[in-house]
Amino acid sequence: RYTYEDEAELFHVRQGHSEFQYGYEYLGASPRLVITPLTDRCYLTLTGALHLKMGGAPAGPAGTGKTETVKDLAKSVAKQCVVFNCSDGLDYKMMGKFFAG
Repeated sequence: RYTYEDEAELFHVRQGHSEFQYGYEYLGASPRLVITPLTDRCYLTLTGALHLKMGGAPAGPAGTGKTETVKDLAKSVAKQCVVFNCSDGLDYKMMGKFFAG
């Protein structure tokens, strides 16, 4: 649910017991995912974790839509989402380069 505060002139996103300020990040006009009970449960779990200032890492078999679900959730709250795949060659030096830009 999206709500608007007149006093502060801010949009808020609410889902379950979680509330976030809308991010205003332009992510392009791309198609959205179809919402199923599984994606809805994933959204509730991830937004609950983000509300507690934590993160989430969906796990499961390849090709089940974990990455696309997380990217679609980021798009719905207008926050930037950076996705990278972990491999055996990924060490602390590569992570440092990744976060440094």
